[in-house]
Amino acid sequence: MRVSTLDRAGIAARIPHQGDMCLLDRLEGWSDEAIHCTAAGHRDPAHPLRTASGLLAPCAIEYAAQAMALHGALRAPAGTTPAPGYLASVRDARFARARLDDVEGALHVRAEFVAGDHRQLLYRFAVADAAGAVLAEGRATVVLNAPTSA
Repeated sequence: MRVSTLDRAGIAARIPHQGDMCLLDRLEGWSDEAIHCTAAGHRDPAHPLRTASGLLAPCAIEYAAQAMALHGALRAPAGTTPAPGYLASVRDARFARARLDDVEGALHVRAEFVAGDHRQLLYRFAVADAAGAVLAEGRATVVLNAPTSA
């Protein structure tokens, strides 16, 4: 059975990011080609990625990476464990503002699967405010089953 929406607990059960580092609050919808999630914790003073200068715009990449991880988990065949992936590169990243912690309303995180195989995936992503204004966008490459050093 394909889920169409998930809450934060459902998301956390499917991605490696746990506790405060699970940044997504809700899966709004998905298909084999794309995913749309929302997040509301970006204004929290205790946000795990917040610095003395606030939650800086490049943190939008982490929101997008978590949406990509969730997309991979949802696309995995039933009864299988999704391949672990690592963010290998981000290209053409553009930021419309310096910070995210002063954005009113939820962040809308979208990722679109562009191409890939059993070794790597290419996504296009965008993080927008509640009114639809794009705050950050770019492309990301995820490497699957990468060996880790001991």
